[in-house]
Amino acid sequence: MEETTSTPQHKPFVHLHVHTEFSLLDGAARIKKLVKLAKEYNMPAVAITDHGNMFGATRFFDACKDAGIKPIFGTEFYVDDDLTVKKGKQKFSHLVLLAKNEQGYKNLSMLNTIAFRDGFYYKPRIDYKTLEQYHEGLVCLSACLAGDIPKLILAEQFEKAEELILWFKNLFGEDFYLEIQHNGIIEQEVVNNKLREYSKKFNIKLVATNDVHYLMQDDAEMQDVLMCVQMQKTLDDPDRMKFPNDEFYFKTAEEMAQIFPNDPEALETTLEIADKCNFKLTYGNYMYPKYKPVTGQEPKDYFRDLIEAGLKKKYKQETKEI
Repeated sequence: MEETTSTPQHKPFVHLHVHTEFSLLDGAARIKKLVKLAKEYNMPAVAITDHGNMFGATRFFDACKDAGIKPIFGTEFYVDDDLTVKKGKQKFSHLVLLAKNEQGYKNLSMLNTIAFRDGFYYKPRIDYKTLEQYHEGLVCLSACLAGDIPKLILAEQFEKAEELILWFKNLFGEDFYLEIQHNGIIEQEVVNNKLREYSKKFNIKLVATNDVHYLMQDDAEMQDVLMCVQMQKTLDDPDRMKFPNDEFYFKTAEEMAQIFPNDPEALETTLEIADKCNFKLTYGNYMYPKYKPVTGQEPKDYFRDLIEAGLKKKYKQETKEI
């Protein structure tokens, strides 16, 4: 009788930190292929968290709907201390936000709007003051090594790191998670160990991500070329920014379990977060805010009067009835 070998079965996993082609000249994951791969890997959901924008939201939603998996809308924001201050070109911190519901999606959209309208300076920025105003309905992940908490840990400013963690916990409650990654970077392991400590100390759950920038491991070179285009550098430039290895791809649940053998709860937390995020786009319904003119008129009549008055003022003459 032939011996049969069984492959270890792992619980499903959901990628919550993913950059598509809309992370311009940084992400190399095409949305349709991303969703197709998530389906092939039997993942119940997948998120997009493009750098500083939501440009791919509708395309992502349509692809997920066709594939029958849950879409999770998010953004990895660029965070600065103060939107009113411009201090020259610098590296802004990162923060991952995911929409739980309609209010969360509206706040995600508002934060994106503010980032471009009021905060754009090299990058579309938000600050913590703005986040405090528009945090309802959002899940918050502490982000990669470019996040403020990992930065403080690496700088050994542990007191400030703890203060910031408590600020996030106070703002988001159980919707704030400490994000750990395993990508072959020594500094990341230093951060992971400290985050595990903080997880126990402050009773905040860990969540495992892979900071996906391309789909297959072989795509790393292609993504490297994109980075060169972004920075106007050549591949052989020794001073250019580049990813340290080819580990930032869309890994299977089995691969994620292999690189996080001691953090099964952090893998399971991805499913918990996916269960929290249930917003779906609806087409054909306008979501404009309701506006009540101070005159008591119907909005269309009020705006018509404003247009006619503006025309008269601009051309300094009577205009015919519009």
